[in-house]
Amino acid sequence: MTARLAILASGRGSNLQAILDAIAAGTLDASVVGVFSDKPEAQALQRVPEALRWARTPKSCGGRDAFDAALAEAIEAVRPDWVVCVGYMRILGAAFVQRFAGRLLNIHPSLLPKYKGLHTHQRALEAGDAEHGASVHFVTAELDGGPVIAQARVPVRPGDDAETLAARVLAVEHPLLLQVLRLAAAGRLAERDGRVFVDAQPVFTPLPLESAPA
Repeated sequence: MTARLAILASGRGSNLQAILDAIAAGTLDASVVGVFSDKPEAQALQRVPEALRWARTPKSCGGRDAFDAALAEAIEAVRPDWVVCVGYMRILGAAFVQRFAGRLLNIHPSLLPKYKGLHTHQRALEAGDAEHGASVHFVTAELDGGPVIAQARVPVRPGDDAETLAARVLAVEHPLLLQVLRLAAAGRLAERDGRVFVDAQPVFTPLPLESAPA
């Protein structure tokens, strides 16, 4: 059965485009049933037909809790199998996370548990790290703290700045996210008691990226 994906995005939506391209190419058995944003001007929304777009601001909803409740109701209405955060810049409230627990995914531009939150590339450079990367994890109430499913690593090169490092990480984000979504769409991925399971077997370390991007 084709997996139904609800996408949360606040920005450009490059990961969303990678999902749409994979679906069109027949390499991901899924459909995007809605794109949801806290930024009505987000470019990500323009990547799907208007009927699939939902955008509100917390202010327009009367505050954070009301926004989260409206967002949750809108997502529930499209009956997703998975809710996927791709560059979604708002912290999701505990009630929202609980509602979609076990089917709420996020891609984060660091090798978690390092560098939760923002400015991950600059922080990796300032720390003198030899490698950096991206992680896909289950979302919990703790910011970027849910169990990590898979990671992709890139070298930090001499002369890198935050922009060049970000571009190198973005190149592995797309295939990493698709790798995880293929597991999810095939019914092979699950989370129980804070642990990741693939094919009903526990995963003790994050899965590596299976192949480098072209």
